[in-house]
Amino acid sequence: MDQKKIYNIVFSSLIVIAAVSLLWWLLKDPTKKFVVSLPGLDNRAAADSTTEKVDIGKIFQSFSSDYKAMNETWPRFRGSDFDNISKSTVKLKEKFPAAGPDIRWTLALGEGHAGAAIYKGLVYVFDYGEKEKADLLRCFSLTEGKELWRRGYNVTIKRNHGMSRTIPAITDKYIVTIGPRSHVMCLDRATGNLRWGMDIARDFKTEIPFWYTGQCPMIDNDIAIIATGGNALLIGVSCETGKIVWQTPNPDKWKMSHSSVMPFTFGGKKMYVYSGIGGLVGIAADGPKAGKVLWKTSAWNHSVVAPSPVCMPDGKIFMTAGYGAGSMLLKLTENNGTFSVTVLQEYLPKDGLACEQQTPVYWQGHLFGVIPKDGGSLRNQFVCVDPSDCKKMVWTSGPTKRFGMGPYMIADNKFFLLDDEGTLTIMKPSTSKYIQLDQVKVIKDGADAWAPIAVADGYMLLRDSKTMVCINMNL
Repeated sequence: MDQKKIYNIVFSSLIVIAAVSLLWWLLKDPTKKFVVSLPGLDNRAAADSTTEKVDIGKIFQSFSSDYKAMNETWPRFRGSDFDNISKSTVKLKEKFPAAGPDIRWTLALGEGHAGAAIYKGLVYVFDYGEKEKADLLRCFSLTEGKELWRRGYNVTIKRNHGMSRTIPAITDKYIVTIGPRSHVMCLDRATGNLRWGMDIARDFKTEIPFWYTGQCPMIDNDIAIIATGGNALLIGVSCETGKIVWQTPNPDKWKMSHSSVMPFTFGGKKMYVYSGIGGLVGIAADGPKAGKVLWKTSAWNHSVVAPSPVCMPDGKIFMTAGYGAGSMLLKLTENNGTFSVTVLQEYLPKDGLACEQQTPVYWQGHLFGVIPKDGGSLRNQFVCVDPSDCKKMVWTSGPTKRFGMGPYMIADNKFFLLDDEGTLTIMKPSTSKYIQLDQVKVIKDGADAWAPIAVADGYMLLRDSKTMVCINMNL
């Protein structure tokens, strides 16, 4: 073999080794900010300059005040009780007629994964208007999809697997939103009038998560609960005045994750449970010690965490994430007002229940979720496990029933699961076997249908990265 051929073989081998090494480096930690700039394309970097002046709430447009008032609400991420289970008595379809689903309206949205909140006939969606270059809270009629008003602010967002990701928190008096770059906006629910705004990244020196802010805000007793990271861990803000009524110190410099804060009452104490980049923490939710750390652990600590804590009545807390994190089951105990937390089990993605984006549903003492793409032979299957041993599958949907990273919820004693491409599957909840009732395409040419599902008064809202649909599911 001549010298030139030897050189070519060696050179080609080095290129292959370098490419494989780079791929391994990126897959090991997907938050690595390796960005290539190409003419005409947005850079995929998650972080934007915090020096941009943002006038929160400046934009307001009113289009109509006409809508049909309804009775029910889906007022925030995971619904009224934070469990993704509707308690409505409205009877829903379990099978679609031959003509297909009754799609009442279809709405084009800016690219993103922000689901809807519903309040008595009104739909609230936090959108990003690429033409306006603005974060926009948009209000629609539930039955017709007619836009009534929008409130927002101009801000530069670069496309990064979509822009908007969060669901507003709604009460009878207030709406609280949090945008991709962690701008918080509080409005009067009835009018859309601005009460106050807050720039979390600027005010708390927060590092915006890769793929932008994913946590959904909470309103608890007229206090907005936000996990800031940076100079504080959590804050409580009066919806009425915008005044910070308490804040939790952050000496360990934990960072904001995509996970949302979950309320939990255990051992006679109400707390907020949060999975940040740094660990898992329980923070007092009320009384003179509101904002104080009750317990924390760094045993659960991963660079990307999207699912929220699943807190069970016996003190068990299930945590999961994608990108190789797997899952962990912890146990909270209380003794004379003092709390401690221990790790019961830890699983790799191929060994037990794990979820990449969606938070598992806890129903009748069991956990239900979609296995992530790194879950081996069970990847993207819908599964059921007993929390006492999350490694042992009670049942799986099987190799022919895979759902991507799709959202799922329970309503009228039925599971509704949307796959990545916009196909809706209806199942009967069971702790013994997978029972499919129907399956139908609901979003034409659907892609990346990851937003949480919302339902009220028999109307179900689902979306993919660019389109939202409203289906009349009433019997």
